[in-house]
Amino acid sequence: MKDVKKDFGKINSVKEIAESKIKAANALADEHYYGKLTLFYDALRELLECVALVKGYKIYNHECYTAFLKEILNESSLGDEFDKFRILRNGINYYGRRITHEEGIGIIRQMIIFIDKINLLIKKNNDKK
Repeated sequence: MKDVKKDFGKINSVKEIAESKIKAANALADEHYYGKLTLFYDALRELLECVALVKGYKIYNHECYTAFLKEILNESSLGDEFDKFRILRNGINYYGRRITHEEGIGIIRQMIIFIDKINLLIKKNNDKK
């Protein structure tokens, strides 16, 4: 993690990219749950990047977002939840972990709720500019 100057142009751009991935994920049929899950994970990670940038931090790896949520934002449960998504996504992407359709849809629902929570954090922190 590194301290950085707030760049609201970059923050807005990253948020727009995340929103585009959310739209793409929502456009996929549920049978493509692996793709949906990956797109939602990418979007939530980008939204966390927005929160970090608003707070003046640049985070260079996915694991550090867990520490950022827990230690900087004092959002321990969000940190645990993100870490669960990170581990699952890494298992799928790097180790060929398979999940059932039912599991995938359940995880996607959890991710959507998590994304809503992160959007609230962004709004809350943007209001403090």
